[in-house]
Amino acid sequence: MNRIIEFVLAGVGALMAAPVILGCAAAIRLTSSGSAIFRQVRVGLNEQPFTCLKLRTMYLNTGDAPSHETKVSAITPVGHFLRRTKLDELPQLWNILKGEMSFVGPRPCLPSQVELIAARRKRGVYAIRPGITGVAQVAGVDMSDPERLAKLDAVYLAEYSLMTDLRLIMATLFGAGRGDRVRS
Repeated sequence: MNRIIEFVLAGVGALMAAPVILGCAAAIRLTSSGSAIFRQVRVGLNEQPFTCLKLRTMYLNTGDAPSHETKVSAITPVGHFLRRTKLDELPQLWNILKGEMSFVGPRPCLPSQVELIAARRKRGVYAIRPGITGVAQVAGVDMSDPERLAKLDAVYLAEYSLMTDLRLIMATLFGAGRGDRVRS
């Protein structure tokens, strides 16, 4: 998407989402200790690190591992709801406003996910901003399969367009993808 359009949509979206974020934050704080906003360093455009914001869905002291390496018991009861409805992603509108993310693009990974970083680097994926949603997320491919994920990211990079972005956003809003997988 054009950066100006994205900035305007993220600003309007953040204003509209503010009451929802505040309500979710209150529910998080009432049911578990710690900040309602989760901050985690992720790999962004040109492999530059940035702090990704989300509503916290896991208990404190869970660790700094990818979701697919985290046990389901680490997720709070409110967190299950937030992840299923994808409401935990709403604070990333701030990341879009700051120019660190886009609505659509490869999901940002952790600096410790070296295999995924290498696979994405090989395919030139870091030439675009990471996104809140993307081809892999809609297809239900999580970060546990770095090669497959990087290939899908590269296909998006080669073929992305406004229509593709709109289709992926609509698919996400209507429930496509299963979100980040966690271990049983």
